Amino acid sequence: MIHPTAIVHPNAKLADDVEVGAYSIIGEHVEIGAGTVVGPHVVINGHTRIGKHNRIFQFCSLGEIPQDKKYANEPTRLEIGDHNTIREFCTFNLGTAQDVGVTRVGNHNWIMAYVHLAHDCQVGNHTIFANNAQLAGHVHVDDYAILGGFTVVHQFVRIGAHIITGMGTILFKDVPTYVLASGNPSAPHGINSEGLKRRGFSSEAIMAIKRAYKTLYKSGLSLEEARAEIESQVAEHAELQPLAEFLATSERGIVR
Repeated sequence: MIHPTAIVHPNAKLADDVEVGAYSIIGEHVEIGAGTVVGPHVVINGHTRIGKHNRIFQFCSLGEIPQDKKYANEPTRLEIGDHNTIREFCTFNLGTAQDVGVTRVGNHNWIMAYVHLAHDCQVGNHTIFANNAQLAGHVHVDDYAILGGFTVVHQFVRIGAHIITGMGTILFKDVPTYVLASGNPSAPHGINSEGLKRRGFSSEAIMAIKRAYKTLYKSGLSLEEARAEIESQVAEHAELQPLAEFLATSERGIVR
């Protein structure tokens, strides 16, 4: 299942049914799980672990050293879970010693062409990154987030679950759970109601989330006052718990 022109280091650990395309290079410390397909002209380096049933298309570079001048050849890592699609020309870097030391991608993510994940990014499950989405270092992306094409994310920004961004969005602040954001600079434009419907949220739950959005952005309350009001609604609407927790833990501030 390994093309004769591919170069696979003898110490790399590949499951028996892994496919490696022509002219790809697999480094010494790489582990690849069962059912994963690596296309042609792919370079996978560093202490990189890739799970099962992933599809990695041509011309990707995974596990190279961070684009960080502080990096001093520490044995940091890249970890990719299961059932991910990684399209052409994606670049995922290793972590750094200044953070947790690992860049992580979860399971069932759909990552389109030219996406960059810088050092120490933490990506959850079931996300979609459209073409040319770019994440600087230390960015956290929660489950089911959708980043529109050419979305650019500043370092240390956190992106909540079930959000969606418009094409060309520039993010300097955190995007709370469920919010639709777009623009440069980015601004909130309601909630990702269509995405929530597709994921089985009830009409009642979506209405509760819309009311919480209005509390946060339309009521004239301060952020602390809005947060307290949303927390008071959690007992009646459990779907608001992730939003309340996000607001309580945001460190950079949220898009306003």
